[in-house]
Amino acid sequence: MLKLNYFTRVLSHISCQHRSLSTIHYKVQNRIAYITLNRPEVLNSINDLMPKELSTCVEKANHDSSVHVIVLAGEGKAFCSGYDLTYYAQLKNEKAVQEMPWDPMKDYTSMKENTEHFMSLFRSPKPTICKVHGDALAGGSDIALCCDMILMANEARIGYMPARVWGCPTTAMWIYRVGVEKAKRILLTGDKITGVEAEKLGLVLKSVPQEELSDEVEKLVRRMTAVPINQLIMQKLLINQVLENMGLRTTQMFATLFDGIARHSPEGMAFKRRSETVGWKTAVKERDSGTYDWTADKPLL
Repeated sequence: MLKLNYFTRVLSHISCQHRSLSTIHYKVQNRIAYITLNRPEVLNSINDLMPKELSTCVEKANHDSSVHVIVLAGEGKAFCSGYDLTYYAQLKNEKAVQEMPWDPMKDYTSMKENTEHFMSLFRSPKPTICKVHGDALAGGSDIALCCDMILMANEARIGYMPARVWGCPTTAMWIYRVGVEKAKRILLTGDKITGVEAEKLGLVLKSVPQEELSDEVEKLVRRMTAVPINQLIMQKLLINQVLENMGLRTTQMFATLFDGIARHSPEGMAFKRRSETVGWKTAVKERDSGTYDWTADKPLL
């Protein structure tokens, strides 16, 4: 039985290594695994496949004895603009919103799976560094905040706007990065903040001009690649354990449940109907500008 389990794991790993990727580009160079979100035509928005392919690549990097550090980035104009709302909100997709009465455990199971895929970056034994240019918004911010360190371009933006209506950040990493008050400042407004402000809040390690971002990431990562892999893993496990002891898993359970509730609340259902009627771009603009009353389901005068 032990031999069978071993060979099953080996075959699974080989399958991961050779599986073709449609939403992510993966390469290894000079002890660094580069994972790049690769749906630039839709600003790397998240579809059903991307979370699975992300964790597959993280696993692949951790099984590669030549890799010391993982760098996550986005292709094109942005890091990640969040979930693909054209698919999840404007179209009739039951993974995002079920017909009433809805099954909260079905929703939780589906979204928890995505959360775990994102958290593969946090729980990766090897360090993960995120390079953010353009937008890292909504679900895109969830992905970025799961990394060990984030470097942003000054003009890049990060935020979780669905906190205004239709969502809750399932990874809940905001509070663990900036503390209670600053997390409330972001999530009770749904504001987008620049890399400069994100650095001031302590949300990201560093913010630099766009033209310096790649060099700054490489400088940090190459400093780490000279450290033995076992040392990198030990230090990361030690630090991560602090957050685990603070109840990270329990917090994420509530956050994922609340995310489903937010999408199935009267206001959440109103947002979905509005997206279907006027298109998600208009609905999102109304949400973010505060010009629509989602409880009354009508524009504010």
